[in-house]
Amino acid sequence: MVTYIHQLSDWPNFKWDSSKLTGQLATVRHDQGRLIGRMESLGFPLRDEAVLQTLTTDVLKSSEIEGENLDADQVRSSIARRLGIDIGGATSADRNVDGVVEMMIDATQNYDRPLTRERLFGWHAALFPTGYSGLKKIGVGVWRDGPMQVVSGPIGHEWVHFEAPAAERVPNEMHHFLVWFHQNDKLDLVLKAFVAHIWFLTIHPFEDGNGRIARAIADMLLARSEKTSRRFYSLSAQIRLERNDYYNIIEEAQKGTLDITEPLEWFLGCLGRAFASAEITMDNVLRKSHLWHKYAQLLANERQKKVVNLLINGLDGKLTSTKWAKIAKCSQDTATRDINDLLAKGVLEKAPGGGRSTSYLLNTHSGVSG
Repeated sequence: MVTYIHQLSDWPNFKWDSSKLTGQLATVRHDQGRLIGRMESLGFPLRDEAVLQTLTTDVLKSSEIEGENLDADQVRSSIARRLGIDIGGATSADRNVDGVVEMMIDATQNYDRPLTRERLFGWHAALFPTGYSGLKKIGVGVWRDGPMQVVSGPIGHEWVHFEAPAAERVPNEMHHFLVWFHQNDKLDLVLKAFVAHIWFLTIHPFEDGNGRIARAIADMLLARSEKTSRRFYSLSAQIRLERNDYYNIIEEAQKGTLDITEPLEWFLGCLGRAFASAEITMDNVLRKSHLWHKYAQLLANERQKKVVNLLINGLDGKLTSTKWAKIAKCSQDTATRDINDLLAKGVLEKAPGGGRSTSYLLNTHSGVSG
């Protein structure tokens, strides 16, 4: 019979060997400060783009960890609208996309507000606006009222990874969690982010959405540790890359002791790798800025600005005159004139191959003609 940590007599008194974490925590804190300093040195438009790109990735990857794939354009548009960032040609978002975005924005932009039962209920309701998880109707904005197991495998051959506390324990467990969350216990907020994450996952207070809410709580505490609502790295994106290790770490911690030194070592390593990945985000933002400044004065109308902006941000599929007409909501003849104008100015170039339908690429190599 498996004993879970929430069944231990000293639950929930997590402990760890600080001497094993001191050096790693100092390195992570240094890299964190360095990254925030570099990003804050950018101008406002570039910072906005970096935040938009980071939050979009965070929402997409946190959902992917749970096996749900959201539409990237909808997520980006929803975030931009809430942050007041003009991205042109905004895409309308489904209710479930808006809900996930709403939770993440509230957690990171309002990081200094208290985390309350009502706020958690609001996040949960935002995640499940229809009251359904897939085809299953669930209790929304309330603590779960039944048993909770995390299982995998086919029906009849399930593997139980974890069993949460009984439903009747949840209100009291969450009360103790929230009291601890607001304690000024001098615990480094980076470490507190993981302790809160694993504690919340252990309670598993909702019927569904616990993983995404746990990661939002961690992001909230990381924002507090930086004293800024601007997000320049995505912990969820790094966890997505290391998903198998993440699941194994969480599962082993549930069946072990309340000493979480090893899980904390993994978390600090994962966070450090998230900072390193953020350098790539910065490079992409700077590259896009360079391209936009290179071409901005050559774009004769709003149609050209809209399509070139999409190309800079990574347009899906090939750009043809037909696709241009559809995106810019214009006639085929107008699309052809717009394209020929940008070909003459060196903004666009014909894609190799040709064939029945000529396609075009952004010219990122040569100079441009005025």
